[in-house]
Order: sequence, then structure tokens, then C-alpha cells
Amino acid sequence: MEDNRIYLSLSQESGYEQEYIDRALKSNWITSGGPNVDEFEDELQNYFNNGNFVAASNSGTSAIHLALILLGVKNRDEVICQSMTFAASVNPILYQNAIPIFVDSEIDTWNICPENLESAIKDRIEKGKKPKAIIAVHLYGMPYKVDEIHSIADKYEIPIIEDSAEALGSSYKGKKCGSFGTFGVLSFNGNKIITTSSGGALITKSKEIKEKAIFYATQSKDKAVHYQHSEIGYNYRMSNICAGIGLGQMKILEKNISLRQENHMFYKNIFKEVKNVKLFDNIRDDFFSNYWLNAILLETEEVKERLRLAFEKVNIESRPLWKPMHLQPIFRGYPYYGNKISEELFKKGLCLPSGSNLTITDKSRIKEVIIDFFK
Repeated sequence: MEDNRIYLSLSQESGYEQEYIDRALKSNWITSGGPNVDEFEDELQNYFNNGNFVAASNSGTSAIHLALILLGVKNRDEVICQSMTFAASVNPILYQNAIPIFVDSEIDTWNICPENLESAIKDRIEKGKKPKAIIAVHLYGMPYKVDEIHSIADKYEIPIIEDSAEALGSSYKGKKCGSFGTFGVLSFNGNKIITTSSGGALITKSKEIKEKAIFYATQSKDKAVHYQHSEIGYNYRMSNICAGIGLGQMKILEKNISLRQENHMFYKNIFKEVKNVKLFDNIRDDFFSNYWLNAILLETEEVKERLRLAFEKVNIESRPLWKPMHLQPIFRGYPYYGNKISEELFKKGLCLPSGSNLTITDKSRIKEVIIDFFK
């Protein structure tokens, strides 16, 4: 029992998934789209309310790609992206043969820095290339500085794709993350706060744009008796079975958010007694993180690695923060604006087990490693 691996974030069954999966099997709708997909989209639209429309996709990555297509991003266009993120935030830019422009983080939320964002925009405009879009990420569930970032985007009339893949359930000033941008993006990968096994969603303010996204996601089939295509299409629609899992998972979304909050308090209570360790936390009361992953900053890269190995020795997963995109081999050479905030975060930051299914025994094992390490 003690040897069971504790993972960073695993999915948790609700117990309701099977009835929706059975419904799909009995109706023989075992393909993309279908009644479960429609119902899942309705559930998400009700969750976000305020005139938001949701198109379910087969991944968060495909949802970002659809957003770029709908914004008209094409060959050699420039798209600004937060450097500290997962590669899925950036890859769709290259799918469009566009150019990623990376921007550093700020230390408060670890998200895109307003000052460096404006510097990047000004410089790109001076170089004759106004950015076509901004991809801003709510890292590990922490909202970015919404007022500052959107004020800059509005000033230069650049749309924001709000990457909320890690932030379902997070909010800023009471408004849910995913509903601020021209487009919002969700992920339902197996490690997220709820899952459809694989899947994502695009959030938009327009029913017509939702329908256009679904059109692109279903191979851009024109309205004709025969198969006719006037635009390039993609096989990006969520499957009916995956949506069934999502419908079951929606029933435990609030419970999972609450459990992640409890995990955060667990770590907060431990690290308040530990010097030279900073727990990633809300910067103000109007920031509400779902704490999808809890993370800490340590004194040095060497201390971080020793703690990671101490966890690994007893079969507990921990992992460094996302390696900034401007340091990745595939993205080196693209423009970068900022200092070394994201680089320092990567060097000193460690993600800790944060799953909704952490048990009392799991937490005891985690706490023992931390206390012994810093003794």
C-alpha cells in the first residue's frame, strides 16, 4: 500500500459516467458529435452563462487552433503568446504558419507580464507587423492580471485567446476564467479538474461563431446532398462517448474544486512553518484559483532537484514548472520580450501532487517527505 504511486493529478470517477456512455452505445451513436455532445455543451454554457456559447472539441489544442482560424490568422502573421506555458498553447500558431512572439511572466501570478506585453506590441508595430492575436494563459489555474492585460489588448485592438485549459472553476472578480477573451479555451485531458478522457472546448460570445467553429471542426462540409467542401476543414469534434464522460464529470466539478482548495490549505499549513519556500497563492481576494496544481518556489535549482528526488524515492510524483517556450529547442530563434522571470521560475519551481483524489494516507506520505527534507 505504501508503495502505491502518488501522481500529480489524476482523474476521479463520479459514478454517473456509465449511464451516459450506455446511452451512446444503445443509440449506436459511437462517433463524433451527437446528443451527449449537445447536452455537454449546454451544461457548459449554463455554467458560464452571461451569453457564452461553447463548441466541444477533441482537445484544448484543437480549440486554440480553431480560435486562430476564426480570427483569420494566416501565413507570416504574428501571434503573441505567454512563454511560460505548455507547448499546446503555442503549437497551433505554427499550424497556421504564423510566427509566435513570446512574452515573459510577472512574479505575482506567473502569467503574462503587462509591461512586457505592451513593449512587445509597440516593437512589433514599429517593425511593421501588428500582432494578430494574444494567447494569455491562466497558469496552474491562477488567473492572469485580467484588467491590465485586457486594457492593453483593447488599446491596440488585438483580440485575446484566453487559454483556460488549467483554469475551469477559477475566477477573477467573480467572473469565470474562460469568459473574458474574444475566445476562451478549456481542456478536459485526463489530468484536468474534470475530464472527458481527451477533449476540449471553445468558448465564444456568438452563436454564429460557435456554429462556424463546429463547421470547421467537422471537415467544413457544405450544405449539400453530396460531400462538398469550399474551405479547409478539420476532424476536431468531440466524440459522443467522451461527452458522456464529461456529463458525468460535470456532476462533481464543484466537489473537485473544493477538494483542490483543501489540498492548497494542506500545503499552506505545512509551508507556513518552512523558511525559504514560497507557495504559489492568490495575490488578492478577487483572484480565485482552482489550484489545479499546487506549486512552490525554492531557494535554488539544486534544492528543488533534491526535493524532487526525495519525493521520487518514495514513489511520489513532483515535477518542475513548465519550461518556458523561448527556451525550447523547437521555438528558439523566435522573438522574446522580457527578462528572466519565467526562467527563474522554471529553475526554482516545483509542482506538487494536487489531485482531487488525494487520500489522508497520501497526504501523510507527502507531509513526511517535506518535513524530513527541511528538518
